[in-house]
Amino acid sequence: MTFEDFLDMMSVFSDNAPKSVKVEYAFRIYDFDNDDTLSNSDLTEVINRLTGGNDDERLKLPKEDMEMLINNIYQEADLDDDDMLSFAEFEHVISKAPDFVTSFRIRL
Repeated sequence: MTFEDFLDMMSVFSDNAPKSVKVEYAFRIYDFDNDDTLSNSDLTEVINRLTGGNDDERLKLPKEDMEMLINNIYQEADLDDDDMLSFAEFEHVISKAPDFVTSFRIRL
């Protein structure tokens, strides 16, 4: 990663970055397998990282809870019922979260 790449990455977390740029960057962060969709494996990885499940098995959600959470995400966001989230579906869900722009930032 070059210094310019680093600056581009960090500029996304600025208060002045447009919402569209923040949404695109968030989608790319959550798309662990880089297939331009958020699948079960991507959502599982996100949830594990948010709950500390990767590093400490004691904190990992039980399988039933993980499945229920992913199913709830799909019920809310998967508009075409293909069990994955496209960028458009992700963007639609983010549009319902008015605090996304202010929370997706780094303050120094």
